[in-house]
Amino acid sequence: MKVARTRTFVRLLIVPVAAALAVLTAGAPGAQAATDVSEVARQLRESPVYVDPGAQDILAKSDAQALADKIEAADKPVFVTVLPADYPTQNLFQNLRTETGVTGLYGIRLGERFDARADSSVLSRQGVRNLVTSVQGAGDAKAQLNDFVDSALRNTGGTAPGSWSDGASSGVPVGGLITVGAVLVAGGAGGYALVRRNRRRHEEERRAALEKLRVVVDEDITAFGEELDRLDFHPGEPGADDAMRADYEHALDAYEQSKSFMAAARKPEDVRAVTESVEDGRFALASLAARREGRPVPERRPPCFFDPRHGPSVADAVWTPPGGAEREVPVCAADRARLADGRDPAVREVDTEYGRRPYWDAGPAYGPWAGGYFGGGLLPGLLVGTMLGGMMAGPAYAADYGAGYGDFGGYQGGDVSGADFNGGDFGGDFGGGFGGGDFGGGGDFGGGGDFGGGF
Repeated sequence: MKVARTRTFVRLLIVPVAAALAVLTAGAPGAQAATDVSEVARQLRESPVYVDPGAQDILAKSDAQALADKIEAADKPVFVTVLPADYPTQNLFQNLRTETGVTGLYGIRLGERFDARADSSVLSRQGVRNLVTSVQGAGDAKAQLNDFVDSALRNTGGTAPGSWSDGASSGVPVGGLITVGAVLVAGGAGGYALVRRNRRRHEEERRAALEKLRVVVDEDITAFGEELDRLDFHPGEPGADDAMRADYEHALDAYEQSKSFMAAARKPEDVRAVTESVEDGRFALASLAARREGRPVPERRPPCFFDPRHGPSVADAVWTPPGGAEREVPVCAADRARLADGRDPAVREVDTEYGRRPYWDAGPAYGPWAGGYFGGGLLPGLLVGTMLGGMMAGPAYAADYGAGYGDFGGYQGGDVSGADFNGGDFGGDFGGGFGGGDFGGGGDFGGGGDFGGGF
């Protein structure tokens, strides 16, 4: 964890006079030339918010400073750039990411329009798309960028780049040592007893969380076993081949493994291995069923978001949770049909102290359970704006349940990678890649081919 910055202000990101004069003389006659992308990138390496001199009427100095303070305090690799409406958009995200050389999430406000891209190691493409969509209806630039940053800080993995920190100290603060010493002397045995009580209470809460999960996981394992029985496959039956037998053996192994993992679980985070096994086994069953029926083997997709017991998803569908932002989620065929008909999907509900609730609104313990089904970079995008998503983004969650969003995909935001990154993560038309016509359209924001490939 990086040492917090000691300065009390954020450097206003304005191009130095010499550079400004240089770019002004380079443009077309009578027009203000755009600040060079390399200069924008240099400023972003020093502070997370850049406001171009030609865009200061879009976001005020004080608002930019407050936004940068918020990002730096959260220690997340989130970059915000505000540019004039006529700034060139060709390859803008790719060039900015190349010049900055830092893994992270990049949001750009261009006049009245907004878009974002991210390294998939920080946030999945679907997660970025959901974030951008969620701020479409925001008012002015201040409101929109604050909404974007608030959501980004809850859902982005990794930590901020070290170049943002000033005056860091590698030693332990003397004041902290004095405070600790005073507490030890004053508290004595009483302080030790309090720590022990808190520790016991904490462990009791974790055991209770595991017991809640045990009920849900046992339901999952039972449903998986029933699917195995219904398939009624016999390795020696007519028409069975080696591929079918391998799928069946894989499913059986996953079933036994899931039971074994659950029996050995001692803390909530242990449950992730259980649901990973169940998900793997269900896909093996889906492959076996396809082979027996003479259909193509399905592509490997995550399970249905609304209830993993529905099996592997067949497509992504747009869904808006009550009070939340629109997002794309993987769905089974039945839930895809329900959504297309304007009906509610068949949501997995679990018991809570407030009654039956969808699993994403049931508490932090369900994070490891969901992580096993929707691992990698997918889960953050699915849970944007939900109760579980907000809980999992905090450091307290990582301490209690062993994994925040970062652990699901091995996130390493803030790393200096230079130009070595996946160009596909930063491709697509500005404004057209995520929102199509709703975001100004590909033509309005640089044209169909201007942004170097589809996203």
